[in-house]
Amino acid sequence: MNLKANTTELLEMKDIVKSFDGVSVLKKIYFSLKKGEVHALMGENGAGKSTLMKILAGLYVPDKGQISLNGKQITYKTPQHALETGIAMIYQELNPIGDMTVAENVFLGKEPTFSFLKIIDRKKLNQMTIDLFQDANISIDPNKYMRDLSIAEKQLVEIMKAVSCNASIIIMDEPTSSLSVREAEKLFAIIKKLKEKDVSIIYISHRMDEIFRVCDSITVMRDGNTIISDSAENFTNESLIKHMVGRPLGELFPEVSKKPEAETVLEVKNLNLKNKFQNISFKLNKGEILGLAGLVGAGRTEILETLFGLSKAYSGDIIINGKKVNISSPSSAVANKMAFITEDRKQQGICADSSVNDNMTISCLKNICYMGEIIDMKTEKKEVNGLISKLNIKTSHRSKPIGLLSGGNQQKVILGRWLLNGPSIILLDEPTRGIDIGAKQEIYKLIRTLAESGKSIIMISSEIPEIIGLCDRSLVLCNGNLITTLDRSEITQEKILEAAMTFENRNPEMNLQES
Repeated sequence: MNLKANTTELLEMKDIVKSFDGVSVLKKIYFSLKKGEVHALMGENGAGKSTLMKILAGLYVPDKGQISLNGKQITYKTPQHALETGIAMIYQELNPIGDMTVAENVFLGKEPTFSFLKIIDRKKLNQMTIDLFQDANISIDPNKYMRDLSIAEKQLVEIMKAVSCNASIIIMDEPTSSLSVREAEKLFAIIKKLKEKDVSIIYISHRMDEIFRVCDSITVMRDGNTIISDSAENFTNESLIKHMVGRPLGELFPEVSKKPEAETVLEVKNLNLKNKFQNISFKLNKGEILGLAGLVGAGRTEILETLFGLSKAYSGDIIINGKKVNISSPSSAVANKMAFITEDRKQQGICADSSVNDNMTISCLKNICYMGEIIDMKTEKKEVNGLISKLNIKTSHRSKPIGLLSGGNQQKVILGRWLLNGPSIILLDEPTRGIDIGAKQEIYKLIRTLAESGKSIIMISSEIPEIIGLCDRSLVLCNGNLITTLDRSEITQEKILEAAMTFENRNPEMNLQES
């Protein structure tokens, strides 16, 4: 797909310096972009990528340095000014206006009106949205409210909102993090059309296959410095990772030093949830990591939600340690020593403005209180600081707002929250979504360590290498059906894909994400 980019320099960011509270975040960064080029910006979380792009998008003002567009130096202090200059940004953390329609979100601030009345022409607004979406092969009702869309649909709307601005530069921050393979293909087709129109794209992603597929050039940042910038064809997976982390990464997944025990801790028999999944049966052993692989929409998340009491199965049995249990709510799941880390970290996992301490203890206050009411501050401090150290959470203090932490560290705080409850069964839904390669490796080690300490884990991942590298066994689902169970030695990409696409023709919009 790599169409040849124009050799004309469109953007130059030179000697960009930025500090926050005396801490240097960007140290004389250099970044350039050509017309019609897709340029990857890579680096671990904390490398400075987001800060640099927020400067380009007008959210931050650099302390030093200059930005030139088409050879002319530009200065601006607001995102609106940047947009007027031709620079649009699609953020990783989606913030759509839920009470507005899809069409209103896409054309916010540029709605068509009846000439002299300044009243929005809704018919024209909807038609503009339909035309825009049809050109990108996207089928989303323009009258739908944003709050009613799936995460993937919201992501596509945000992408089309940027496209609608007719910008000369579009910054895409993890644009496929919520998309299926089929939806990602639509994005890649959009990128191809934009390149043909000489639109330049800055592409931030942790997915190596995407980088090498869509990008012409790659710039790697580390610790606020530009490490290397070169044509994509001059990199390999291994060299790119080495530039990002500053060392050869070696094996990404930890070795298995202890096999799961034969003891069954969880058994599911003929579990059914209307229109989601049917007759699901499996066993989970002590110390085992059991994968859930399958198509987007196959019922994986719904199975975990049912096990945790967020959805009510209309038939089937859940048996824990040999005893049939009725899990009717999350509280009853917790009482049965279960924990659930959701896919949507921002909306369902954290209170962004609250501290690391409060986010970690919110679900286990009864364990650190006198008489169930008065918090034992000494115990709280000891437990939280202990987990910050054990999980290697990078934060200056437990009082720091969790929203200021990287995605990987936020995920570790959520995991720490559940560990304070002493669970024996841990349910993980896309545990590494939206975090960088170095943080992923840390999460992998934590998951394996928990399993070898006797915790039993069910893990959903749309990244096939994670299923292969981490899981002792894997279930493969399609259209709500359990197709097969693969032992560790049998788990391959080919076998997962073959089983996952068994009923693909019945629902062509479902697809499996790969990484």
